[in-house]
Amino acid sequence: MRNKIFIQRYHSPCGEMVIGSSDGKLCLCNWVTEKHPGRVDRRLQDGLKAEYEEGPSDIIDETARQLDEYFCRERKSFDIPLLFVGTEFQKSVWRQLLEIPYGQTISYGEMAARLGMPKAVRAVANANGANAISIIAPCHRVIGSDGTLTGYGGGLDAKKYLLSLEQDPQSLILR
Repeated sequence: MRNKIFIQRYHSPCGEMVIGSSDGKLCLCNWVTEKHPGRVDRRLQDGLKAEYEEGPSDIIDETARQLDEYFCRERKSFDIPLLFVGTEFQKSVWRQLLEIPYGQTISYGEMAARLGMPKAVRAVANANGANAISIIAPCHRVIGSDGTLTGYGGGLDAKKYLLSLEQDPQSLILR
């Protein structure tokens, strides 16, 4: 018998998401329409030896509540138990994402330097792109070294929306 990852849809102002939990922790907060369809799902299901099952969980409910507060500009950080599923290097990148303050951005190069691997910019970018817990582990706060917005699993429009929400609420046009 396989383990279960409970999932539910979440309607964010910048795109449809899927929230998932396993063993009392959040393991998924990903975009329905994503840049690399299926990649995150396969890694989670293989890594946890689990299958998705649509259904509620306390963690999903709490995540949805905290995301609602975030989108209403009432929350700047999240306090949800997280379950990162990936290589040790990927996990180190994702933990580093949690250190980027609300409303601030860093470059992939700066992130690589913070991890003590200044030449690993491309590997950091790839790990960032494999993040299964978008918004909560704020990969949208990582940008190109020249200040440009580079790839984002939920699309560049979602990334722009999230950064505008955090940095310049006056410029934000709610959909």
